[in-house]
Amino acid sequence: MGVFFGTDGIRGKFNDDLSFSIIYNCGNALGSEIFGAKILVGRDTRCSGGLVTLAFACGAMNAGSNITDIGICPTAGISYLTKKLGYDFGVVISASHNPAEFNGIKIFDKFGKKIGDCWEERLEKKFLKQLTVSYDQVGQYIFNPKLTKIYEEFLEGLFDFSLKEKRVVIDCSNGASYKIAKKIFKNKGAKLTVLGGSPSGVNINRNCGALHLEKLQATVKNIHADFGFAFDGDSDRLIAIDENGRIITGDMIVYIFSCFYKKHGKLVSPYVVGTRHTNMGIEKALKAKGINLIRTDIGDKYVSSMLSEKDLLIGGEQSGHVIVRDLLTTGDGILNALFLSSIIVNENKKLSELADAELSVQTNINVLVKDKLRVINCEKLSNITSECEKNIGDGRIMIRISGTEPYIRIMVESSKEEVSNKVAKELAECIRQIDLEENQCVE
Repeated sequence: MGVFFGTDGIRGKFNDDLSFSIIYNCGNALGSEIFGAKILVGRDTRCSGGLVTLAFACGAMNAGSNITDIGICPTAGISYLTKKLGYDFGVVISASHNPAEFNGIKIFDKFGKKIGDCWEERLEKKFLKQLTVSYDQVGQYIFNPKLTKIYEEFLEGLFDFSLKEKRVVIDCSNGASYKIAKKIFKNKGAKLTVLGGSPSGVNINRNCGALHLEKLQATVKNIHADFGFAFDGDSDRLIAIDENGRIITGDMIVYIFSCFYKKHGKLVSPYVVGTRHTNMGIEKALKAKGINLIRTDIGDKYVSSMLSEKDLLIGGEQSGHVIVRDLLTTGDGILNALFLSSIIVNENKKLSELADAELSVQTNINVLVKDKLRVINCEKLSNITSECEKNIGDGRIMIRISGTEPYIRIMVESSKEEVSNKVAKELAECIRQIDLEENQCVE
């Protein structure tokens, strides 16, 4: 990670951490990578999206690059169209699962893959000195929302199945998926109920979507739906709900996809990719099926990089970023919802029957701090963590800083819920105390 780029691009509160100059400089830096570059840009439904798009476009055009703006489009749509239509770069203006006051910038290369750390660091260095071309070399701006139709047709043609007689609930998080997901699932014949499908610009991710599943769970149970799907603001995540209202995370979706590929002879290598956060129960269940789990750092770009490096097909994160590499090079919530639906229909099984891996108990707590780097590197935290590890048997503890927000993230995993909860709460209180002490020292 760099100064501005985190685990998933640049992100921050609009007109605060994410200032006009940072947005402009990012566009200018990317535009200077290739003179005359063709850059495809899309966004989610945040009210700041138009301004951020234009600020980025101004920077890129002032470096001589040409912008095609397709308006509201899921992140995966930009990835797909960048490669499909021969653009040099794809850019998504989105803060993913964050509230409406946040926004951000994600960058894809010409192959539809997120750029890596080294590339991000090179762009950051260019922030210090902007490139300004002469008046006759300034790039052009085109608005062409019709291009999203190509992505929509790609999704509709991927899987051959019908959802006729299936009752399905989708939660579009008032985000980028609200038009496309609704249309595709209706075309598949589903008896569809839509939540989070009325974006206002300020209600994206508000009590809906992949991070707020309560309403989706209740709706699935109340109307006796076969299953439900939740996307996040830019629709690169998928969390599913089975017919009993149980949450099916990205870990379990990786497991289901991997088992399906193995059964049908499509898993050419007995390896799939997860992260340090992937549930130990998933790892054990995969092993029982003859499939090995490779763990990466947390962040879907690291999962994608490992898939490419090892030439593997399936990987993902617990948060719902799941990549099926022979279908698309990045996580796509709508694509994965369609894939999961096709497995349910074609295997003639309920989602609960497919999600049969026995999970370990994970307790996750996010602690808001003023200086996450100072806290994470504190010797006191290291010592207390070592003591706590003695109390969880064959479980594990993971403490890390958020790459996009001012949080220390705690994960405690064990075979017993009371143990996981107790240790996680102890660590959270320790972190709050360290943060308070460290800030008193600074003052």
